[in-house]
Amino acid sequence: MFVERGINLNDLEKRSFYSFLALYLASSLLFVLLSGYWYYSAQKNSIESETYYKLEHFADTLSGLIINAHMMGSTLQLPDDAEFEYKLVTTDDAGEYKEGYFEESGYKVLISSSPREHLNIKYVVVKTDSYFNRVRALREYVLSFMGISFLAIAIISLFLARLFMKPVHKRIEQIEGFIQDVSHELNTPITALGMSASRAIKKGVYDKKILTNISISTKQLESIYKSLTYLNFSDTQEEKEELALRPLVESVVKYYSELSDAKGIVVETKLDDVAFEAIGSRIELLFSNLLSNAIKYSMPESKISITLEKECFCIKDEGVGIAKDKLDEVFKLYARETNIAGGFGVGLHIVKQICDAYNIRVEVSSVLGEGSEFRLYFT
Repeated sequence: MFVERGINLNDLEKRSFYSFLALYLASSLLFVLLSGYWYYSAQKNSIESETYYKLEHFADTLSGLIINAHMMGSTLQLPDDAEFEYKLVTTDDAGEYKEGYFEESGYKVLISSSPREHLNIKYVVVKTDSYFNRVRALREYVLSFMGISFLAIAIISLFLARLFMKPVHKRIEQIEGFIQDVSHELNTPITALGMSASRAIKKGVYDKKILTNISISTKQLESIYKSLTYLNFSDTQEEKEELALRPLVESVVKYYSELSDAKGIVVETKLDDVAFEAIGSRIELLFSNLLSNAIKYSMPESKISITLEKECFCIKDEGVGIAKDKLDEVFKLYARETNIAGGFGVGLHIVKQICDAYNIRVEVSSVLGEGSEFRLYFT
């Protein structure tokens, strides 16, 4: 299995990793090839033009010397040049020659008639093999540069692919953990419902304890359903309305009374009459998630305090608490700071989303082993 800095990637992640890598490398290789070809062609044409003008210049230089020697009646003295080879063709031998510029036997050849038959010289033939040497050196350089460039791109692409896989791997881990947690969370109330129903059928009577267990399990399922529904359909358009928050809080406290009573938790409330414009179901879910979270992480036989004032809602528990360095992460999706209780890390994320939607400032303070306090400021 492929290991990325100590992280094992599953088959799906590996396929994504190698697909991204292959696509990046293929496109990069195409880019390098096209760039190399363009550069090679441009430089080759430049060398071709330069070679032609050098040959032409050298031929003109020789022709100038020939014409000057003829006009002055002096001895013709021709230069030596290691780069060029040349030949003077007399009028008598000119039959097989034709003026022009061409390639022959590994040489670039220029035949010029610029001597104008002075000293009986019809053509100057100049040739050089430097063009092919330079083109060969250019080709080797371009191929080497392309190879090094592609190698560098391959290394960069490997780094980018790993960088790309980090958030993907983290999100897949979160989703897998979320599915496992949801399965676990659903299994608990479903099992309780099944056992309570079986006991009731066997006993033939429906006592309070059995009905309470059924009610608690049903409410746990409903709470999970509401959270999952909000995550998937929170963009559904609903009309805002003027809400009385006190009865909303009271109904949420009453709704979870069976669950709090089952753990021996006392819920104390101090509620003022407060109005707030929002969607009722969202605010109910906000209070519901805060209270269910407090009950979930509270110790048995402890106390939860809820205060509602004009500008602030506060809920304080005597639960397990949250480490100071983890306070900034509690509102992240799928974040779970402890495995002491159940949950799948969406409750507080939903709280933060609803608060942000209605410009409610949320603050949290906590001490490990003593409890947590959440404060919502409406203005």
